[in-house]
Amino acid sequence: MTIYADTSFFVSLYVKDAHSITADQMLHGGERPPLTPLHTAEWTHAIAQHVFRRQMTMAEAERLHRDFDEDCATRIWQTISLPETALEVCADLGRRYGSKLGVRTLDSLHVACALELNTKRFWTFDDRRRKLAKAAGLDIR
Repeated sequence: MTIYADTSFFVSLYVKDAHSITADQMLHGGERPPLTPLHTAEWTHAIAQHVFRRQMTMAEAERLHRDFDEDCATRIWQTISLPETALEVCADLGRRYGSKLGVRTLDSLHVACALELNTKRFWTFDDRRRKLAKAAGLDIR
Protein backbone atom coordinates (compact mmCIF):
# COMPACT_ATOMS: atom_id res chain seq x y z
CA MET A 1 0.00 0.00 0.00
CA THR A 2 1.60 3.25 -1.06
CA ILE A 3 -1.02 5.88 -0.24
CA TYR A 4 -3.33 6.79 2.57
CA ALA A 5 -6.05 9.38 2.12
CA ASP A 6 -7.86 10.96 5.03
CA THR A 7 -11.59 11.59 5.09
CA SER A 8 -11.29 15.08 3.59
CA PHE A 9 -10.19 13.41 0.36
CA PHE A 10 -13.19 11.04 0.31
CA VAL A 11 -15.64 13.83 1.11
CA SER A 12 -14.30 15.89 -1.79
CA LEU A 13 -14.89 12.95 -4.13
CA TYR A 14 -18.58 12.76 -3.25
CA VAL A 15 -19.47 16.33 -2.26
CA LYS A 16 -18.57 18.95 -4.83
CA ASP A 17 -16.28 21.46 -3.15
CA ALA A 18 -13.10 23.45 -3.81
CA HIS A 19 -11.02 20.23 -3.77
CA SER A 20 -13.22 17.92 -5.86
CA ILE A 21 -11.39 18.39 -9.15
CA THR A 22 -8.03 17.78 -7.47
CA ALA A 23 -9.36 14.67 -5.70
CA ASP A 24 -10.62 13.27 -9.02
CA GLN A 25 -7.26 13.98 -10.66
CA MET A 26 -5.39 12.23 -7.86
CA LEU A 27 -7.23 9.01 -8.71
CA HIS A 28 -6.25 9.16 -12.38
CA GLY A 29 -3.02 7.31 -11.61
CA GLY A 30 -5.11 4.24 -10.79
CA GLU A 31 -4.18 4.12 -7.11
CA ARG A 32 -6.99 3.60 -4.64
CA PRO A 33 -6.45 4.50 -1.00
CA PRO A 34 -7.76 2.08 1.63
CA LEU A 35 -10.88 2.82 3.61
CA THR A 36 -11.05 2.09 7.35
CA PRO A 37 -13.95 2.22 9.81
CA LEU A 38 -12.50 5.59 10.87
CA HIS A 39 -13.11 6.94 7.37
CA THR A 40 -16.66 5.64 7.29
CA ALA A 41 -17.53 7.08 10.70
CA GLU A 42 -15.98 10.46 9.97
CA TRP A 43 -17.44 10.57 6.42
CA THR A 44 -20.92 9.92 7.80
CA HIS A 45 -20.56 12.78 10.25
CA ALA A 46 -19.23 15.11 7.54
CA ILE A 47 -22.30 14.45 5.40
CA ALA A 48 -24.55 15.03 8.43
CA GLN A 49 -22.79 18.35 9.04
CA HIS A 50 -23.59 19.43 5.47
CA VAL A 51 -27.27 18.75 6.15
CA PHE A 52 -27.12 20.47 9.54
CA ARG A 53 -25.57 23.57 7.94
CA ARG A 54 -28.22 23.44 5.20
CA GLN A 55 -25.56 22.94 2.54
CA MET A 56 -27.48 19.92 1.25
CA THR A 57 -30.85 18.33 1.74
CA MET A 58 -31.54 15.08 3.53
CA ALA A 59 -32.45 13.54 0.15
CA GLU A 60 -29.08 14.59 -1.26
CA ALA A 61 -27.32 13.14 1.78
CA GLU A 62 -29.20 9.85 1.40
CA ARG A 63 -28.14 9.69 -2.26
CA LEU A 64 -24.50 10.25 -1.26
CA HIS A 65 -24.76 7.49 1.36
CA ARG A 66 -26.16 5.11 -1.26
CA ASP A 67 -23.39 6.03 -3.72
CA PHE A 68 -20.71 5.58 -1.05
CA ASP A 69 -22.15 2.26 0.15
CA GLU A 70 -22.40 1.00 -3.42
CA ASP A 71 -18.80 1.96 -4.12
CA CYS A 72 -17.72 0.10 -0.99
CA ALA A 73 -19.81 -2.96 -1.93
CA THR A 74 -18.36 -3.07 -5.45
CA ARG A 75 -14.88 -2.78 -3.98
CA ILE A 76 -13.94 0.53 -5.54
CA TRP A 77 -12.48 1.16 -2.10
CA GLN A 78 -10.40 -1.47 -0.37
CA THR A 79 -11.81 -1.71 3.13
CA ILE A 80 -9.35 -2.61 5.86
CA SER A 81 -9.29 -2.63 9.65
CA LEU A 82 -7.62 0.04 11.72
CA PRO A 83 -4.06 -0.99 12.51
CA GLU A 84 -3.85 -2.49 15.99
CA THR A 85 -1.32 0.02 17.26
CA ALA A 86 -2.91 3.10 15.67
CA LEU A 87 -4.24 4.48 18.96
CA GLU A 88 -0.85 4.19 20.66
CA VAL A 89 0.87 5.91 17.73
CA CYS A 90 -1.90 8.54 17.73
CA ALA A 91 -1.19 9.30 21.40
CA ASP A 92 2.53 9.51 20.70
CA LEU A 93 1.93 11.92 17.80
CA GLY A 94 -0.24 14.01 20.12
CA ARG A 95 2.54 14.20 22.70
CA ARG A 96 5.19 15.03 20.10
CA TYR A 97 3.29 17.45 17.87
CA GLY A 98 0.02 18.46 19.55
CA SER A 99 1.29 21.59 21.25
CA LYS A 100 3.38 22.63 18.25
CA LEU A 101 0.86 22.08 15.47
CA GLY A 102 -2.49 22.26 17.25
CA VAL A 103 -3.52 18.84 15.93
CA ARG A 104 -6.61 17.08 17.21
CA THR A 105 -7.17 13.40 17.91
CA LEU A 106 -8.63 12.61 14.49
CA ASP A 107 -5.72 14.40 12.81
CA SER A 108 -3.23 12.26 14.71
CA LEU A 109 -5.27 9.10 14.25
CA HIS A 110 -5.30 9.41 10.46
CA VAL A 111 -1.55 10.04 10.36
CA ALA A 112 -0.99 7.16 12.77
CA CYS A 113 -2.96 4.84 10.47
CA ALA A 114 -0.86 5.93 7.50
CA LEU A 115 2.35 5.30 9.41
CA GLU A 116 1.24 1.93 10.75
CA LEU A 117 0.14 0.82 7.28
CA ASN A 118 3.63 1.74 6.01
CA THR A 119 2.28 4.07 3.36
CA LYS A 120 4.57 6.48 1.59
CA ARG A 121 2.13 9.24 0.65
CA PHE A 122 -0.63 10.97 2.58
CA TRP A 123 -3.49 12.61 0.70
CA THR A 124 -5.41 15.31 2.54
CA PHE A 125 -7.03 18.70 2.09
CA ASP A 126 -6.79 19.48 5.81
CA ASP A 127 -3.98 21.87 6.78
CA ARG A 128 -3.36 20.45 10.26
CA ARG A 129 -3.17 16.89 8.95
CA ARG A 130 -0.89 17.99 6.13
CA LYS A 131 1.53 19.61 8.60
CA LEU A 132 1.47 16.61 10.92
CA ALA A 133 1.96 14.10 8.10
CA LYS A 134 4.93 16.09 6.83
CA ALA A 135 6.43 16.33 10.33
CA ALA A 136 5.99 12.56 10.72
CA GLY A 137 7.93 11.95 7.51
CA LEU A 138 5.16 11.20 5.03
CA ASP A 139 5.08 12.58 1.49
CA ILE A 140 2.02 14.80 1.38
CA ARG A 141 -0.33 15.77 -1.39
